[in-house]
Amino acid sequence: MSRFPGLELKQYAPPERGEAIGREDGALRVPDEPVVPYIEGDGVGRDITPAMRAVVDAAVQRAYGGTRRIAWWEIHAGEKAAGRFGCSLPEDSLTALKYFRIGIKGPLSTPVGEGFRSINVAFRQRLNLYACVRPVRWLEGVPAPVKRPQDVDMVIFRENTEDLYAGIEWESGTPECLKLRDFLREELGVRNIRDDAALGVKPMSPSATKRLVRLAVRYAMEHNRPSVTLVHKANIMKFTEGGFMKWGYEVALHEFGDVCITEKQLADEFGGVRPEGKIVVKDRIADSMLQQILLRPAEYSVLAMANLNGDYLSDALAASVGGLGLAPGVNMNDEIAFFEATHGTAPKHAGLDKANPGSLILSATLLLEHIGWKEAAETAVAAMERTIRDGAVTYDLARQREGSREVSCSAFAQAVVGNM
Repeated sequence: MSRFPGLELKQYAPPERGEAIGREDGALRVPDEPVVPYIEGDGVGRDITPAMRAVVDAAVQRAYGGTRRIAWWEIHAGEKAAGRFGCSLPEDSLTALKYFRIGIKGPLSTPVGEGFRSINVAFRQRLNLYACVRPVRWLEGVPAPVKRPQDVDMVIFRENTEDLYAGIEWESGTPECLKLRDFLREELGVRNIRDDAALGVKPMSPSATKRLVRLAVRYAMEHNRPSVTLVHKANIMKFTEGGFMKWGYEVALHEFGDVCITEKQLADEFGGVRPEGKIVVKDRIADSMLQQILLRPAEYSVLAMANLNGDYLSDALAASVGGLGLAPGVNMNDEIAFFEATHGTAPKHAGLDKANPGSLILSATLLLEHIGWKEAAETAVAAMERTIRDGAVTYDLARQREGSREVSCSAFAQAVVGNM
């Protein structure tokens, strides 16, 4: 009898060890040796993925003394998959993530001449990973461009399936574009379209917005976060961006009304002092929010936003605490969590053992938290922070910090393990 009933693979052999994560009563059921599918990644993926695995294995051993361990199982996407299977995104990889409910990947390059613009986007669309979640905080010792990076402790929830990711556009001057222009003018009375304009549509819906904000509020409740901020451009786009704001408030106040309060309620009913256990729901215009994360970061905790705003905000926020090299992330839905390095493949550094594995290591600590192995996650984060504080860093941080000691990717991982 198969150890993995219902798992149907055409190209891969099933995992040799481990058990699948299950779900009971809405919560994950995590065995002592869960199977974790991983994708090495393109470019520097070959360097940072082994480093990440070494740190995670050591943290789990340190935290649980051998009673728990990860059953790593390699699946493929990107250049490695193309070379082995003739396509950049094998169906078996999607099947594996659905079945095991979890996974982690290194950076992937964009394929040339295939039917999708980005493998990362393809994963999100094919698996309906509707939320991109990016926790951002400063690690002591990391060079940062702002005066008080320690004030940054935010978690961004970015909608993954609509807005520009589902955008439809027509090239200037094409028959289709002219036909749409004429329809807008003649049928809908739109007059402010130039004759030579390209046109685009960005869909945004109540259903997609509400499930994202619902996830953000639940996260705030589970992690004792004080606020959820809806970020938008409702001052310009009343029914898409404005809809995002409106629908977000509806979820927070109607579904979580016993927990959530507005800023107005905070001022009028509680004298501006947040009661214990309450979550303040507020909203900010996107351009204002880009200032707020620099000037008043301590006032914000969980941020929820549509795709384009989330793209800008998450990268800008990561830059304020040192850059994407130390920015973790996960794309997820209610069933699957797919963790990733948030930076690119950096092909000129591939195979040189010099890339910073920090983003992928921190993403792996989010994975450990997700499956309830909090002690292992805390062990890894504390050791990594201690390593950076002691000055043992990869080249990208060494060139920004006086008195640091440049080490290789693998040596950094070894130093982190040594600091556990």
